[in-house]
Amino acid sequence: MSAWATQPLGQVVTFQRGYDLPHRDRKSGDIPIVSSAGVTDFHDIAMVDPIGVVTGRYGTIGELFLISEPFWPLNTTLYVRDFHGNDPQFIYYLLQRFDFASFSGKSGVPGVNRNDLHVETVDLPTDVLEQRAVAAVLDDVDALLESLDRLTAKKRDLKQATMQQLLTGRMRLPRYDGVWETRKLGQIADCLDHVRVPLNEAQRARMPGSYPYCGANGILDYVDDFVIDDDVILIAEDGGYFDEYAHRPIAYRMSGKIWVNNHAHILKAKRGHSQGFLYFSLVHKNILPYLASGTRAKLNKSEMNRIEIYLPRQYAEQEEIAIILSDMDAEIAALEARRDKTRDLKQAMMQELLTGRTRLVNSKLAHA
Repeated sequence: MSAWATQPLGQVVTFQRGYDLPHRDRKSGDIPIVSSAGVTDFHDIAMVDPIGVVTGRYGTIGELFLISEPFWPLNTTLYVRDFHGNDPQFIYYLLQRFDFASFSGKSGVPGVNRNDLHVETVDLPTDVLEQRAVAAVLDDVDALLESLDRLTAKKRDLKQATMQQLLTGRMRLPRYDGVWETRKLGQIADCLDHVRVPLNEAQRARMPGSYPYCGANGILDYVDDFVIDDDVILIAEDGGYFDEYAHRPIAYRMSGKIWVNNHAHILKAKRGHSQGFLYFSLVHKNILPYLASGTRAKLNKSEMNRIEIYLPRQYAEQEEIAIILSDMDAEIAALEARRDKTRDLKQAMMQELLTGRTRLVNSKLAHA
């Protein structure tokens, strides 16, 4: 089995500062321009041949980018000019263990100085074949993460399209042909704001517990008591994502024992109306016309009760639509949980494989 060595980073790779390219000098082309935030533009000439490993020198610090085509690194970046015979993809993963932000201003000058990086020591296998084996394993995990991200995004888009069809009556479910109507929110839901009790941070610190403490946009903390035990919809009174309603929720659903502060209205569907349908009707609804103007947009209770909801008269149709959308939410949540678990697995694998604690022999894991 090949040896591992501890070396100054400057003997493993040589960083080089990127090149200036003002917008006025850029020409139409397909060469990616890489900034500290990644590929942000294109040009007709490349300054560096692949493979490239780039990180931010100014601006966004800590992100790493693996570039597999000719590119132009901007002067806000550092790129690896020389890999000294090491595998570029392995170096890409090895550098992910660096806290680049901690090097910002280390030499008394804002930004990351390559000379500060070069003196740091790293551990790595001397055999490039082992480096490639490690990189291949981690690359497989990254490929899985990318596929999960793509699938999750596709499912979200599908759900959004389904909501637009089902919540407007443009697409009807089999067996239903009843009338749809527009009702005001106050006619189909009760407002339970009288149970709300705000707690400041000091008060919450004195009552730690397991019950969610809920605010305008979600759970803020956990406390040892609750003000309501029910299936409710919380919609922001102020501080909500009102301007971003199309992509971010302005309401959320909670079930069980919770504590709610005074920044969220509490809603419960009236008898004969589906709580789930009401939630999906509100979660991405444009309520900007109902907000009070001022220094901070606010949804007053009286205006909230005037919000119009389009819904089928039949409770069964409301509930079936809600079940379909809830099932789609559960599928998305399962994908997100799998993605998060895979990310945690990758971090654990990097800790093992990039320190030599676990070695790769003939593509199999062996503990050193």
